[in-house]
Amino acid sequence: MTSEFPIGCTYNFLQPGADIAPLERFRRVRDTGAFDYLHWLPPAEILSDCVAASEKTDLPMLTGNVIHRLGINDERLTGCMDDAARAGLKLVNVMLNTCAANGHELTDDEIVSTYLRMAEAGDRAGVALAFELHVDCWSEKYKRVTPVIRQVRAAGAPFGLTIDYSHVVFKIDNPDQLEISDVREDVEQGRIVLDPFDDDCLLAEWLSLDAVSFAQFRPAVPDNPRNIWGKNPDGSTPRGIMYPFERPGPGEWHTRWEAWRLEVCKEAFRRILRYHLTQAESPLRFAITEMIGTSDYGMGAGFSLLEQNAACARWIREERARLAAMHKSGIPLSH
Repeated sequence: MTSEFPIGCTYNFLQPGADIAPLERFRRVRDTGAFDYLHWLPPAEILSDCVAASEKTDLPMLTGNVIHRLGINDERLTGCMDDAARAGLKLVNVMLNTCAANGHELTDDEIVSTYLRMAEAGDRAGVALAFELHVDCWSEKYKRVTPVIRQVRAAGAPFGLTIDYSHVVFKIDNPDQLEISDVREDVEQGRIVLDPFDDDCLLAEWLSLDAVSFAQFRPAVPDNPRNIWGKNPDGSTPRGIMYPFERPGPGEWHTRWEAWRLEVCKEAFRRILRYHLTQAESPLRFAITEMIGTSDYGMGAGFSLLEQNAACARWIREERARLAAMHKSGIPLSH
């Protein structure tokens, strides 16, 4: 196990409607000097253009997303692993929606069978698979995560888990959001701990499973302010699952910015780094920054999402180097 892993930038660093050609997208990420790769599984119609842009800028695509609702074109799930291989990806990250097309909430068996089917296709294509901890997905019910991992392993396959702990952090101190995850009473009674400063937290449980192969860093704060500058497709006000990493300029953000509020999400990522540095079995292979322009996140923000992503990437490198130096010197990596 090595402490080093490539750090990528999300492809979605633009506001809605700000369409640019693939080559320009790759150039902008490369020119920050902060990233090793671009996190993107391009749609089939522009895949060849993206491969060409990747080669021209010497910025590979190593990981990418698939968002899917079971019951709609399910055959694409195995086909996307072949597309990923053609684009040079090493890992596909899947956000599997909470409910199927007919409205029923996915059962654990459906999640497990979908994972196994995609993993088999990934093995043929030479591409790893991970399912993400994400809102509006089966994993938003946090208590389902560990049992699903164990079921997949019982079926004889390794499980890759993508951790984006912003999807937990923003719910801290927000009873309504905790209710959506079916953990409000557990949290209030102390049976489940979300705070990453606590060694008994959910993040520690998930890391201990040695399943976290992909980590995403999006700044978010407890009881995160809703994104009042964004709009859902139905016109409603979105949730808020993002907080600026660096101080926004005047008029660039809808809420007063305070740096200390970021300490919870920073500690969550430090916990991931500490585990990776100290545990030989850590499967962590990739990390990305995820400040994006969609409604729950940065839609309407006046600051540069790309510049904020770059600041996050530099912070990850600094923290990784600091913790690695401590570990090499025999200094305990405690918070």
